[in-house]
Amino acid sequence: MTRQYISLCGKYNCKAKVYPKMTNSLKNIGSPDLLVLFTSTVSHKMVRCALSKTKSQTKIARSHGSSMASLKNILEEYMVQKETTDLDR
Repeated sequence: MTRQYISLCGKYNCKAKVYPKMTNSLKNIGSPDLLVLFTSTVSHKMVRCALSKTKSQTKIARSHGSSMASLKNILEEYMVQKETTDLDR
């Protein structure tokens, strides 16, 4: 699924980092524009760690489902919000 997530994000011109399980590299999330958390497939500890490492300007999307359709819906909604925000500037 990791490659499929990265490929789908690429179609929306989004660079993706995928963390399917808790690792030390999770501490290096950086400051993404969007953080997607599939809450049914990751531990509570991983969610807390990811949230604590992000900056305040990061938009966070949570989804109980981890399907490609769920990710696509999140990306489409994010792109619409981003376009609306860009038009307001």
